[in-house]
Formats: sequence, C-alpha cells, structure tokens
Amino acid sequence: MLKHGILGLIGYEDTTGYELMRVFRDSLRHFWPVQTSQIYRELRALEERGWVRVTRVEQSGRPDKNVFSITRAGREELIDWLRADNLPKYERSPLLLKTFFLGELEPEEALQFFKGVEAEASVFTEEGDETMDSVEDYAATLDDPRKALYWRMTAEFGLMYEEMVRAWCARCVGMIEEMKGAGEHEEAVRKE
Repeated sequence: MLKHGILGLIGYEDTTGYELMRVFRDSLRHFWPVQTSQIYRELRALEERGWVRVTRVEQSGRPDKNVFSITRAGREELIDWLRADNLPKYERSPLLLKTFFLGELEPEEALQFFKGVEAEASVFTEEGDETMDSVEDYAATLDDPRKALYWRMTAEFGLMYEEMVRAWCARCVGMIEEMKGAGEHEEAVRKE
C-alpha cells in the first residue's frame, strides 16, 4: 500500500523523495510510518513499472535532485486501487492479542501494560494542532483544495482513535484495580 500512498502524493504535485519524506514526517507517520529508504525503494519500483517518471533537475551549489511525476498509467493504477474493494476484512491487532493473554501476568504488570499503551496513544493528540496546521499548509499548495478535506478526515480519525484507546485503557485499568480490590478483600476475609 505504500506505493499507492506515494503515487497519491505525487499525483497532487511533482515532488522529490525528500519532499515525500517531509509529508510522511509531518502528517502520514501517525498512521503509516516509513523510513526514507522505503520511500526511495518504492520510487524506483514505481519508475520501473512506468507509474512515475523522473526528471533530473540541476541545482547550483547543491546536488542535483530527482523530481517525480505521475504518469497516465500511474494515475490509472491509483484510481483502480481507490475503487477496489481491497481493505482487509479483518484486522490483526497485536494490542488485542497481547491483551487477551495478560491474565498470565500479575495484575501490576497488566496495569503497567495498559498505562504504557495509554501513554503511547497520546502522541497524535499532543501534536494534533501541528498536524491540522500541516493539513492546512499542504491544502494551500493544491490545485484542488477540496482534496484537503479528506486529509482533515484522516487526521480527525487519528485524533478520535487515540481518544478511544486512552478511554479503553483507563477502563481496563479500572477493571484490574477493581479485581485487585476484590481479591484483597477476599484474602482479608480468609485471614479472619
């Protein structure tokens, strides 16, 4: 799917690998993290498939840069991908698989697990304003600003998803603490 994400970005405007990495860093990393090497590997593959073309631009005082443009075949591939029923019918969730087996640990360890997940789920919201600002900044560069509406929808999903994860973690912590309290009460009754 990374190749389609890159095609989509190049479809907005001709761009360099560095500029693509900047867009991923500024906004897409919240739901599709990538390494610079992955972007350049995909760009080579897209060029080999004829979905993008490369123009070498000479620069004085700096290394030349490669500017990537989407081809007609690349745009057709992107549109086909967008129209296809290609979303997974189920999601694999390492978070839920691990949660399912947390009963193997002591309650304190399970509490730490959920507190860690809650802390990790707060990254996007702490940067939410910056992300929304970057959506607006990128929107200003588009020939069709309506496209930014979908960027905003994606950013809002990230914000709402993290809100849900934090609420779920707080609820799980409450259930564990309640269980611990009931266990401590039973232990006290047995000792009497």
